[in-house]
Amino acid sequence: MQSLDLQSFSYDDRAGLLPVLLTALADGGGWVIDRRTLSASMVELRVEAQLRSIIELYGGIVAAGLELTRSSHLALTDLCTCRRNAATSVDLGQIITLRLEISFLEDITLHSLLASGSTPV
Repeated sequence: MQSLDLQSFSYDDRAGLLPVLLTALADGGGWVIDRRTLSASMVELRVEAQLRSIIELYGGIVAAGLELTRSSHLALTDLCTCRRNAATSVDLGQIITLRLEISFLEDITLHSLLASGSTPV
């Protein structure tokens, strides 16, 4: 079983984004096996899916409004390439585990960023 760590962020409200994201994950062929609140502004989802549905899952994550980091986009793109080149239905049936870390940035303002001297995730 392959496992990927994905980082993402959103400027949308947490209460509005999560139901849309959970529906998109389910519609994309994934199932949430664990959901944890890491802090007031971070959530972690563990999602499993078959390789055959990774394209739909990737599209659903982006369509839900999550912004993925560059490395997360690359990891999902690699899986899409693996799916396209899978030789057998057994290969397509492989279970992939995704650990999706979401940072909610709705409370961050330009002033708070400039005052702290740091950049968001």
